[in-house]
Amino acid sequence: MTKAKKGNGKTVAARKAAVKKPAAKKTASRGSVLRRPKTDATTIATVWHSMQTICREMRHVIDRTAQNFLISQLHDISVGLWDSKGTTIAVAVGLPPQFLGAGFAVKALLEKFGDDIAPGDVFLTNDPYHGGHCCHLPDWAFFRPIFYKGKLEFFTMARAHQQDTGGSYPGGYFPNGFDIHAEGICIPPTRVIKRGRVRKDVLDLVWNNVRFPKGVQIDNYAMLAACKRADERIVSLLDKYGRETVLDCVKQMIGRTERAVREEIRKIPDGTYYGESATDDDGTELDVPVSVRVDITVKGDEMTVDFSKSDAQRKGFINSIYAATYGNAFAAVILTIDPALADYHNEGTMIPVHIVAPPGSVCNAQYPATVGASPVNVGNQIMESVLQALSKARPDRAVAAWGKHRGDYVFGVDHRTNERYVRTSFDYDGSSGAVAGFDGYQGVSCLTALGAVSRGDVEEMEIRLPWRLVKYEMMPDFAGAGKWRGGPGIYWAAINQGSDSGIATGSSDGDEVQGFGALGGEPSPKSRTYIVHGEEKKRLKPHRLDTVKTGDMVEKFSSGGGGVGNAAERDPEMVREDVENELVSFQAAREVYKVVIDPATLRVDERATRALRAGH
Repeated sequence: MTKAKKGNGKTVAARKAAVKKPAAKKTASRGSVLRRPKTDATTIATVWHSMQTICREMRHVIDRTAQNFLISQLHDISVGLWDSKGTTIAVAVGLPPQFLGAGFAVKALLEKFGDDIAPGDVFLTNDPYHGGHCCHLPDWAFFRPIFYKGKLEFFTMARAHQQDTGGSYPGGYFPNGFDIHAEGICIPPTRVIKRGRVRKDVLDLVWNNVRFPKGVQIDNYAMLAACKRADERIVSLLDKYGRETVLDCVKQMIGRTERAVREEIRKIPDGTYYGESATDDDGTELDVPVSVRVDITVKGDEMTVDFSKSDAQRKGFINSIYAATYGNAFAAVILTIDPALADYHNEGTMIPVHIVAPPGSVCNAQYPATVGASPVNVGNQIMESVLQALSKARPDRAVAAWGKHRGDYVFGVDHRTNERYVRTSFDYDGSSGAVAGFDGYQGVSCLTALGAVSRGDVEEMEIRLPWRLVKYEMMPDFAGAGKWRGGPGIYWAAINQGSDSGIATGSSDGDEVQGFGALGGEPSPKSRTYIVHGEEKKRLKPHRLDTVKTGDMVEKFSSGGGGVGNAAERDPEMVREDVENELVSFQAAREVYKVVIDPATLRVDERATRALRAGH
């Protein structure tokens, strides 16, 4: 089995043994000096939030200068800071499979290049294997070492989903590739800038292997600029406070976060909690679900998340590498931790949590397995299984499954410009699942994006792409009911005004397998996608490749999230508001929520409701 390395690489027992017991408190006598903390609390907070701000500024640089719709408009971007040994420092913004496991890539860089790393260097990788630790090939990552007074102190990273990465078909989501090389160019950790000088021959080689080299070049320069900005900001921070103070602030923040997370784990009763989730199929062996299963064992202030019971890796492109599984599993754990810690997660969060995934499983695929869909399938399933298990362990923090991802990509020619295009979007996703005490958010992207990826602007999409949007709205009765209901499902329909084009449902999911409800809440409904050609309406299932002709309409029915708690216990006034907002029908209010509403006045019939609920 593979376990994540923690902290300085020592075992948990060794770390505990190395911790000295605090000395007994002494009463200060006259003339004695009370020892003060090495760094004051204000400085710690300032340095820490400065690093968070640097990460956000990196994302802003990319947002403002990239050209790819998926990067500049939907923000499929992750950034962060790591120390000189690969310890996670600041990960303020991003998608869990892209950045929470990036420490493995930093350590692989250090192992490969050793002392041959200099100021002004930049390294590029997108390879899930061979030291890249990327979740799939479209996510390219630039790593820049940050030196201060000649000594390596930090690494920064910008990782973003490229417009194209070569491979059999545009966009990178072909479901039936022979192996990882069919999915695109595989870039192991490669130095692309050496001591500030661009290695143009290397970058030309890379860009020559993608279909939109000019656009990818622009996006890459945006990412490089973000890394350089982080370098400048960190050096400025070190100049202002000094190396020793900044590193002490980092050390203290990691220690504080570790203690806080351990305290959260202690709140969970010791025991083992089980969760599972499945994707519809792997895109090669059709209509055969692939399952992720997890046992989460809590003992004291430590947690082990074990995926050993999951299915073996598959021929199809839904396999997840360990670093992506690591990131998604941690993100799910974090969702059940006190939200007051949201701005403080770092290596300290990771030390007391151990992620186990056997090599060769769908959660730890080995070369040359295809992984194109893995950030969503089985990325969502990894998160769902962990959330299901932890919802049993902590009912007060129960989280239901989000609506399944409904993405596709389309590639063809835009008749307005006679240029090729590829469309990849999150616009068609449903909504989030409910949380104990709260309804699901409306219209966020899929679970593994955790709201970091946005929906595109309709007018922007129509300007950039030869598609005309027909309808885009929330649907009634298309989410898991519960005391707290899931966010609503989405109906999306658009007409192809470009050439006859290829369409692949890529990492879509949820036609057959439903997302779970928690604490008696209803699961997310099943979703559907259709191609409408004249009077003909053809269903298009996930992980398929088909053709959408000029004038065809694609319509998507994307489910909302699962519910939490018994629907018959929902506040009748909240049901009434849902009916008024057309998120719940009168029929569902009566039959599912056991609430009787007068259609004429939109008022709750309290007497009839009490009788209906008493009978239930």
